[in-house]
Amino acid sequence: MVSIPVGMFLVFQIEIGHTHGTDMKTNKGKISDPTFKAAPPKASATRKGQASRGRILDAALHVFRSKGYAATTVDDLCRESGVTKGSFFHHFASKEEAALAAIEHWMGATSRLFAEAPYWKVADPRQRLLAYLDFRAGLVHGDLPEFTCLLGTLVQETFASHPVLRAACDAGVESHAQTLVSTIEEARKRYAPQADWNAESLARHTQTVLQGAFVIAKAANDPTRVLDAIAHLKRYVEMLFPQPLKGDFHEDRTVSVL
Repeated sequence: MVSIPVGMFLVFQIEIGHTHGTDMKTNKGKISDPTFKAAPPKASATRKGQASRGRILDAALHVFRSKGYAATTVDDLCRESGVTKGSFFHHFASKEEAALAAIEHWMGATSRLFAEAPYWKVADPRQRLLAYLDFRAGLVHGDLPEFTCLLGTLVQETFASHPVLRAACDAGVESHAQTLVSTIEEARKRYAPQADWNAESLARHTQTVLQGAFVIAKAANDPTRVLDAIAHLKRYVEMLFPQPLKGDFHEDRTVSVL
C-alpha cells in the first residue's frame, strides 16, 4: 500500500497495480502505451525488503517534485525513505531506474484516484467534463509540490538527456488525456456537432493548460495561478459546447412542407 497526498483529500491510500475502477473501454485509469514499462522489481526475499522499495518510491514522489530530478541525489532518496544506500541499490541500479519506477508508481496511484472520482457519475457529458475540471481545482491545496505533477516536473529537466524518462512521462500524460476522450466526443456530438476539431485534441489541450499552469505557479510561487487557469479553461469549454436555448430542439427538428 502507498499513501500519497492529494490536496484537499489529504491522504489517498491505494494499492499500486490494482485494476479496480478501470474502464478499459473508455480508458479510465491505466497507462495505455504498451511500451511503457518500468524495470521489474528485483526479487525480495522478505516483506521488509518489499516495504523498503515502497518507501523509496514514496520518497521519490515527494523529493523529485520538491527538488527536481537533477538536484535530487541517491542520498536524498535514502534519507527521505530511511533506507541505506545498500538497500537502495538492491532495488534500483541507478537514480534513473528509480525515477522510472516512481513514474509507474505515480501512475498507478493517480489512475485509481481519477477512475474513482465523482465526476464519472455525472450523466451529461458537458457537465461531466466541467466536473472533471472542478475536481482538478479541488486538488490544488497545500504547498506546490503536493499537487503539481510528477511527470511534468521530471520531463522539463529530462526530455533531452533521458529519453527513457521522457517517453514514460509522455505515455503517462497521454494516458490521462485519453480518459477524457469519450466524454468530450459525446459532448461534441450533442452540443457542437459541426465542430471542426476532434476530441483527442481537446483532451490534450486540457493537459497542456494544467501542466502550463503548474509551471507558472512555480515561477510565481503562487498556487492561485493554477486555479485561475482552470477557471479560464472551464469558460473555454463552456463556449465550445454552447447549451441550446430553451425550446430549441434543432437536433430532432423535422420540417413539414405543405
